[in-house]
Parts: sequence; structure tokens; C-alpha cells
Amino acid sequence: MVESKFYKKKESKHNSNIKKYIRSFITKILLTIIVTLILLIGFKTNLDFKSNFNKYVYNTSLPFTDFKAIYDKYFIGKEEKNNDTKEVFNENLVYTTKSMYEDGVKLTVKSNYLVKALDSGIVVFIGDKDKYGKTVIVQQVNGVDVFYGNVNSSVNMYDYVEKDSLIGEVIDTKLYLAFQKEGNFVDYKEYIK
Repeated sequence: MVESKFYKKKESKHNSNIKKYIRSFITKILLTIIVTLILLIGFKTNLDFKSNFNKYVYNTSLPFTDFKAIYDKYFIGKEEKNNDTKEVFNENLVYTTKSMYEDGVKLTVKSNYLVKALDSGIVVFIGDKDKYGKTVIVQQVNGVDVFYGNVNSSVNMYDYVEKDSLIGEVIDTKLYLAFQKEGNFVDYKEYIK
């Protein structure tokens, strides 16, 4: 008799979790359908809507960190946050020399130097950039896009990286950093001491 009560409680809790998951999934699907229909109607009926959409979506940098904050607040909730542990570094950026390079700075670092995230943000680009080589771009929560050039990436596209977590390893002894805000490159001296 006691065992059957235990199994009923466990089964009830399991059913509650399944219902919560299904409800969340259906809500996400419905919101996706609604947003898609609004966009399609806007494209079909209003030329200004289409040109503004193209201007703001294709020609400007989208604030993915803002979208993530909204998504976390309304869809994930506090009880479902990911509690995985991550490697973090407590050291500051260590380099021997620095010099102006293109739109940012070139730092001379040790061979196999591990590059940490200067601030929390979302990885929005991984690939080759002219004059920077293998590059990782992180859109930080403060709205600044940081280009980490000449780096073998340890992260994936759209990963959320915490401040001081591992971005990758420098390919040789040169690390290129550039800082972009609202589409314009800004002086690195504000971000590197």
C-alpha cells in the first residue's frame, strides 16, 4: 500500500513535468506562427515595412543579447536555468607588447595563450576575416561586438559565454582585438588597460 502511494506521487510529478513541457512547446510554436504571419502580411501589404525590415535586419547588427534576456525571462524561467559549470580565468589579459592594427589592436602574447571573454555575450561569428585570420566575434551584453582574431575557437555559434570563460587559443603569438559599437569601430583603449 505504501509503495503504491509512492509510485502514484512519482507518476503524478512526471505527468506534471510532461504537461509543463508540452504547454511550453505549444506556446513557442504559436508565437513563431504569429510572428511569421505578421511579417508575411507586412511584406505583402506595405512596401515601407519591407524596406525598413531589410534596413534593420540585414544592414544593422541585431542585439542578440537582448533577445536572449527576453527569451530567458519569459520562456525559460528561473527554475530551468542551466547550472553547468564552466572554466573561468581569474587573470587579466596578459601581453608583452601592443600596437595599433587595422581597426583595433595587435597584442603579442605567449605561445598557446588561452583567450578569455572580456565580458559576457553571445558568439555571433566564427570564421575567417580579412587581416584578422580565424576570428570569433562576441556580441557582449553592453552592446559592444568584440573581434578576437588569430584564434582557434573553443566555442560554437550562438553560445552564450560568461565573462572570463574560454574563447579559444591563439594560433601563434599574436592576438588581434577590435571593438565595434553600433556598426562603428571604437577605440580599444576603453576596453584594454
